[in-house]
Amino acid sequence: MNNKREKYEELLPQLAALIEGETDETAVLANVSAALATEFDWWWTGFYLVRGDELLLGPFQGPVACYHIAYGRGVCGTAWKEERTVVVPDVEQFPGHIACSSLSRSEIVVPVRDRQGTIRGVLDIDSKNLSAFDDTDRQYLEQVVEIIARQIY
Repeated sequence: MNNKREKYEELLPQLAALIEGETDETAVLANVSAALATEFDWWWTGFYLVRGDELLLGPFQGPVACYHIAYGRGVCGTAWKEERTVVVPDVEQFPGHIACSSLSRSEIVVPVRDRQGTIRGVLDIDSKNLSAFDDTDRQYLEQVVEIIARQIY
């Protein structure tokens, strides 16, 4: 089995090819969610999209999720407000964590920016395992959202 870095290195060009030529936001985010979830088998993989002063549930893979997340609330709202990737080794230790599922143990949230740098949404990934995400995930998932942004924003 490939290590995590090798998996990402193989996946990045595949994602670029998968979404090449498609400009519909929903279609692109749905296929990227599916590709990431299939490759890494995380508990929940998907997007929340900026709609006014909140994040609204977008395309995802996994169990049902919260519909709305306020600016600055939970891990997703914090990543949006602070305009940075947030890695949470143990969601129980994150102040204000929004528990859509009690099975989620760790989380990473990566802001998705358009070409002007405005945050259009976040990529949210949850794992049933503690400390599932690290700096390797951060680096490569930030590249994933850049590929998305170049295509649809």
